[in-house]
Amino acid sequence: MATATASPSAGVPVGPGLSMFDPIFLGIDEFGQPVYITLAYRNLLAGGEPGGGKSGLLNTIAAHAALSVDSRLVLLDGKLVELGQWEDSADAFIGPDITAALDVLRRLQVVMNNRYAWLRAHNRRKVTAADRLSVITVLVDEIAFYSATVGAKQEQEEFVALLRDLVARGRAAGIPVVAATQRPSFDIIPTSLRDLFGYRAAFRCTTSNSSNIVLGHGWAEQGYSATDIAPTNQGAAYLIAEGGVPRRIKVAFLTDAQISGIADYAAWIRRPGTITTPPGSPADWGMAA
Repeated sequence: MATATASPSAGVPVGPGLSMFDPIFLGIDEFGQPVYITLAYRNLLAGGEPGGGKSGLLNTIAAHAALSVDSRLVLLDGKLVELGQWEDSADAFIGPDITAALDVLRRLQVVMNNRYAWLRAHNRRKVTAADRLSVITVLVDEIAFYSATVGAKQEQEEFVALLRDLVARGRAAGIPVVAATQRPSFDIIPTSLRDLFGYRAAFRCTTSNSSNIVLGHGWAEQGYSATDIAPTNQGAAYLIAEGGVPRRIKVAFLTDAQISGIADYAAWIRRPGTITTPPGSPADWGMAA
């Protein structure tokens, strides 16, 4: 793990530099044990009713990504405020603008294709930490806003198609996607996109069917239903990750003040010429960095 250094007169606390290839701390399980996931080659879909804790999960992952020396952030937030504090740490921050969202997804598609061309030229199948290429972490808060609410139908369909391509092919190229939605039903998120997410987090749901839509068909009947989560238990969820079986967890919660402090520090270490600019790597994320 790399370590950030600063001038004693800089007035900025020195802290560790994480990596997107490190396990990411999400919270604790029902036995009080820490819960980690490795996200560099995975995609995660979070679903559940409003106020259940989805944004807390996204902010926890955003904090790790922002503090990682090998990560670049692309944020899509239809409400502007859920991920807004990370804007200064992000290479792209998109609000309620479908045109801008499509532009950034097209750019990511170009990056992905360029990286696969580079891998093919080097007889490789996926990027690794040794390649010194940034993991481009894409966070989307409320897919439904872009896929079913804002913009014309053609734009919504293009958004879904571009995001589906990114989720399907981006993992090995170092472009993981973490997305949240209130209910990923087929009329909001096509099944062809939803089923590509290998990791799932189901926060409180009002029906067993909604829980199954998030976790996958049949889990509620086996006793893993997010309807069991009390409305007052914000941040509680069933997580399907490495083990392949739902695990009851409590997501770590960051207050606005804590997010602000972490985001300020992350923006400071990401200034040009510091530890988040690997020597010898392209400076433009539109290519391969």
